[in-house]
Amino acid sequence: MAKKTVASLQTSSKRLSKAIKMVKSPKTGAYTFVESIMAPEEVDTFLKNQKILFSQS
Repeated sequence: MAKKTVASLQTSSKRLSKAIKMVKSPKTGAYTFVESIMAPEEVDTFLKNQKILFSQS
């Protein structure tokens, strides 16, 4: 699990971070990655949150 500020996603003076979390699927037991782009202040909350909704693609 890592977080990194992505320079190409910056608009004006706002900083954004991309967080990637590995989550185990309750249905199959396989691990998947959940990615999200957010403000740096929200990264810790995203990584600590255990509830992840899986969407069917």
